[in-house]
Amino acid sequence: MSSNTAPSGYRRGNSYAMRSVLTTEHFFTVPLDHRDADSETIDVFAREYTSSDFSDDEVSQLPWLLFLQGGPGGRGVRTTQLGGWMKAAAKRFRILMLDQRGTGLSSPADAATLTARGGPEEQAAYLTHFRADSIVADAEMVRKQLCGEPWTVFGQSYGGFCVLTYLSFAPEGLERALITGGLAPLTGSPDQVYEATFQRVEERNREYFNWYPGDRETVTRITRHLDATVEALPSGERLTARRFQMVGSFLGGNTRVDALHFLLEDAFVETPGRPRLSASFLWQVAALVTRAANPLYALMHESIYGQGAASNWAAERVLKAFPQFLPGAEQPLLTGEMVYPWYFEEDPALVPLRRTAELLAGKEDWGPLYDVERLRRNAVPAAAAVYRDDIYVDRELSLATAREVKGLAVWETPDFHHDGIADDGEAIFERLIALTG
Repeated sequence: MSSNTAPSGYRRGNSYAMRSVLTTEHFFTVPLDHRDADSETIDVFAREYTSSDFSDDEVSQLPWLLFLQGGPGGRGVRTTQLGGWMKAAAKRFRILMLDQRGTGLSSPADAATLTARGGPEEQAAYLTHFRADSIVADAEMVRKQLCGEPWTVFGQSYGGFCVLTYLSFAPEGLERALITGGLAPLTGSPDQVYEATFQRVEERNREYFNWYPGDRETVTRITRHLDATVEALPSGERLTARRFQMVGSFLGGNTRVDALHFLLEDAFVETPGRPRLSASFLWQVAALVTRAANPLYALMHESIYGQGAASNWAAERVLKAFPQFLPGAEQPLLTGEMVYPWYFEEDPALVPLRRTAELLAGKEDWGPLYDVERLRRNAVPAAAAVYRDDIYVDRELSLATAREVKGLAVWETPDFHHDGIADDGEAIFERLIALTG
């Protein structure tokens, strides 16, 4: 189908029929700074998914659901068929999958595009407009262009943080709000997040090594080997022990935690004179320990908590109280989502952005992300799934936030981890819809 252009910075793109689903592209032009009438503009992309069971006329009568992806720095989900929560949602909604600014087809922010803007100061100034408040302002412009009516917003992980921002600053745009694994602390420094996170990740390490006791020795052996032997990733740089520990990302969900065992069993091969890490292992690890595909994650990760104060590398600071995560520990633990300044020394995709990251970490005048008083008066039907053992979004911090949002229905469950919607998204989505009436 050919593209057509409409006024007000909007263009409807092509539509494609895939298995059980019709997709349509939507392109928008939005201000970089929504508070500045003379701001430069950037592009925002979103893809609509609707069930092929509906006719065009029936689709036009469906209400909209906006999905906000986790991250920060993650583009909207790409899928060729409806499954999981999307299968459930498509029975009653037109699903809009947003590429949050700086991701996917929305004016991508990476080493190439950022360095083209100028030096680190210019890059950091640009990225101050890439937090939840700007994402919500983009969403409101998109909503007004597409339908004008309040819509349902569903946020996973960081997307849930954005939903809380939406409820704070533009609740008039919401019919209902759904959150999974994404109730952010409304106040306080990011230190509280990492103090809880390190404890949760330690518990998850213990649980994993109880399942696979042989892997405890393997992880220690790999870290000791990397301290003594130069092993290079396929991209050419040395793999360090602390970077290897990032494979703990497997621990963050039920759908992939057991796959960590298959990674570790591939670790060593015998060569004349001494064992070395296998090519298979190094290729797999390379994909896990680089931020080449989403540098915004590393650049913005701690800023998503910033309100009126600098993060100053909170995870690195809090780590000092948890020496069991240091590579030199007797039995070093695998890490989670924490971001450290040395990432910008060891990942080639991040090296050009090192000074930019330092400026963002030192920024003290971040604006507010939430309006607690407004949340206490919330009138939008809202529901959240809180995963009891989530290693990325702490249960206690989540429940404290839930108590501040008037009318927020909480479903707390031990059955899922952070990747719950990948585990049984259909059932989780239906549960949250029922909680919002």
